[in-house]
Amino acid sequence: MSEALNTGGTETAAAPAETAEAAENERLANEVIKALKTVYDPEIPADIYELGLVYKVDIADDGVVEIDMTLTAPGCPVAGEMPIWVKNAVSAVPGVSDVKVNMVFQPPWDQSRMSDEARVALDMW
Repeated sequence: MSEALNTGGTETAAAPAETAEAAENERLANEVIKALKTVYDPEIPADIYELGLVYKVDIADDGVVEIDMTLTAPGCPVAGEMPIWVKNAVSAVPGVSDVKVNMVFQPPWDQSRMSDEARVALDMW
């Protein structure tokens, strides 16, 4: 969706279809994030989203979701299972037609990527 630039004249209102589309995109994005927050590393009492393991979430107009994520360490014992957990959680979101999970290790994960919520859960202040 493109946004009109306000060049100093009168403001233009978004068309109802564009507003509805934007609202649906925002709803879908929020639901995908909520689904990601249900996936936990079994060794860490914080979800993968708050841990900062999710680097990118792209949602296409056709409902295809592509996620770039990493692990706290490349040798993580659940490295083979974690992408499946993520795919299953996000696939359950209404409006998602397919999910592709890419495991990436650049840039490497470090504790600076964690949210305040994860720091509190892990007592890492």
